[in-house]
Amino acid sequence: MSGVTDISLQGAEEKRRSPLAGFFVRLVREKPLGTIGAIVVLILLFAGIFANLLAPYGMNEIHLDALLASPSRQYLLGTDQLGRDILSRIIYGARVSVIIGLSAATLSILIAVIIGVPSGFFGGKFDLLMQRFVDAVMAFPGLLILITVMSIVGQGMAQIVLVLGIFGGFPGSRVVRSAVISVKENLYVTAAQAIGSPTTRVLSRHILPNIMAPIIIVFTTSIGGIILSEASLSFLGFGLPPDVASWGGMLSGDGRRFMELAPRLALWPGLCLSVVVYGLNMFGDALRDLLDPRLRGGVGGVGAHGRKLAQKALKRGRPKRQRLSSL
Repeated sequence: MSGVTDISLQGAEEKRRSPLAGFFVRLVREKPLGTIGAIVVLILLFAGIFANLLAPYGMNEIHLDALLASPSRQYLLGTDQLGRDILSRIIYGARVSVIIGLSAATLSILIAVIIGVPSGFFGGKFDLLMQRFVDAVMAFPGLLILITVMSIVGQGMAQIVLVLGIFGGFPGSRVVRSAVISVKENLYVTAAQAIGSPTTRVLSRHILPNIMAPIIIVFTTSIGGIILSEASLSFLGFGLPPDVASWGGMLSGDGRRFMELAPRLALWPGLCLSVVVYGLNMFGDALRDLLDPRLRGGVGGVGAHGRKLAQKALKRGRPKRQRLSSL
């Protein structure tokens, strides 16, 4: 009975915690890779918000006496071909990644909800028409259509946010549509429609709150892809202007001609891109496992930790003969 008592105490402790605190406890306890990803995301946000305070030099501050200088106490990661501090530009590049990633991901989620929710809820010919339109957009190669549109609208941060946000919303609409189709089959939606609730109330009170978990997951996982897309566009010369520090821009332009002389010009921006995208993907996977009720498992909604407690309780509560006979 002591094992059962442990589970009840654990359940009471879970109830006393706030939902946010309980989420972080489960994240640390059950998802170590997700925790590392969350730390990477926090570091990225911190560096982007406080770039002016963290960077030792300005974003485009030139030091003519230190062209392609090696790492030293004054320049921790060295300088580029123009004498600009690499560490400072990487920190300012984090700010660019944060702004573009969050803004474009927010826009893409809004578009995914605008397309996916009505398509999944109404169904029929409307759903067929919307999905064929989504198929037509997704049939074009992603990078090709991004380059074409960026060559028309020109370089700039606002242009990148709009282009990546709009075209990133179409794949996400498929996920939102699937979630809406699953939710609208529940009895509480049928009951709300039976008592005459208007469609707007059904969507706002019953559909949207119950698809927030997949929406949050799509939002988190799309940030890494948007950062990579921005880096690809900047690398090809269709992204941000050359005077704006971005990790993709640091890998392109004149920097490519000097990478053999100073490999660090490609090493540090590429490493930052890899670590940030990996951390975002790991954090997104952890969010999916923790927020999706179908993937939680366990006893009382506490996941793997609850399963371990249940196994211990069964071992403690059953007599020895019963345990031996079950074997």
